[in-house]
Amino acid sequence: MSTVAEKQTGSISKNKLLWVAGLGWLFDAMDVGILAFVIAALHEDWGLTSNQMGWIGSVNSIGMAVGAFVFGIYADRVGRKKIFIITLLLFSIASGISAFTTTLAAFMILRFFVGMGLGGELPVASTLVSESVPAKERGRVVVLLESFWAAGWLVAAIISYFIIPSFGWRVALLLTALPALYALYLRLNLPDSPQFSAKKNVLRSVSTNIKDVWSKKYRRPTLMLWIVWFTVVFSYYGMFLWLPSVMVLKGFTLIQSFQYVLIMTLAQLPGYFSAAWLIERAGRKFVLVTYLIGTAASALAFGNADTITLLVIAGAFLSFFNLGAWGALYAYSPEQYPTVIRGTGTGMAASFGRIGGVLGPLLVGSMLTAGIGINVIFGIFCVSILIGAMAVAFLGTETKQMELE
Repeated sequence: MSTVAEKQTGSISKNKLLWVAGLGWLFDAMDVGILAFVIAALHEDWGLTSNQMGWIGSVNSIGMAVGAFVFGIYADRVGRKKIFIITLLLFSIASGISAFTTTLAAFMILRFFVGMGLGGELPVASTLVSESVPAKERGRVVVLLESFWAAGWLVAAIISYFIIPSFGWRVALLLTALPALYALYLRLNLPDSPQFSAKKNVLRSVSTNIKDVWSKKYRRPTLMLWIVWFTVVFSYYGMFLWLPSVMVLKGFTLIQSFQYVLIMTLAQLPGYFSAAWLIERAGRKFVLVTYLIGTAASALAFGNADTITLLVIAGAFLSFFNLGAWGALYAYSPEQYPTVIRGTGTGMAASFGRIGGVLGPLLVGSMLTAGIGINVIFGIFCVSILIGAMAVAFLGTETKQMELE
């Protein structure tokens, strides 16, 4: 398989592949990142309750669950590249239209379609890159692909800090939607995965692929992936979509909260780069378990921080470890399955994880409404992440530099 991947990287260098896929990943992250700040702005603009704020994030995740499941399955039938382009179109059009909504219901409907595109694109993108890069550097390249997510969040934080207070959240949403068209232009010239192209004439039904994901041979890695995806997505969306709003609840102004979250977001980049450096040296399991434990400890510290210094430091470590773990998870997931069910297996795991993304923001909203403290809420996320770390430690197998089937 490595020979096929090397031939592919001869027609398009791995650096170009990384930039083409990474730009789309960056624009997706901008949209998810901007949503966290838009939710805080809508709270003031539309007078939303904590429960309504939680539902915005959850509807986005419901769309991601549907998109990951549907588009992951069809990536194994029509190809990674076609699904890549379809999901990007869906996400960018719905995101742009959402800037013109005047009601919460219309905004949430469009966020569902944005989520579908985003949820479908991310596992398919990591699968395409995994299948197009030689085994010796596959993990590092996929983690570097994920690092574009941090850049997207950083751009979202900058836009939010400078644009939303002066020009409003609608302008900010338009700015995050327009650049996606450039990624679409680039992807029209992107070859499909060489491994999929080699097996695209192997006709398999959707039901067969789904059954094979849970067959005896792949039951253990599937169970492991579903647990870790659920716990990571549950905690990530519960914490990060609420981060600006939590800062406001701790007594800071909207502009101050944007400023502090921007500082915390900067820590995501070294988190990715350190994970990319370690993943081909120490292995996927070590990076995932270590960074998940670091995330759990940081979540506990953030929830109990009572000064701005402690908040920013704990928030920075939370960003560092959590996003480094995300990078390792995207590298690790496609490596659990053979080519014929790789899109299905990765997409189903991501889809199940997005259920956690639905529950996380809702949990925060309902617990805040009930008067439960931030320290208790972040303690729950701490426990969730530790469960994910244990699943990888006890159920996972090391796939470092393993040739893909």
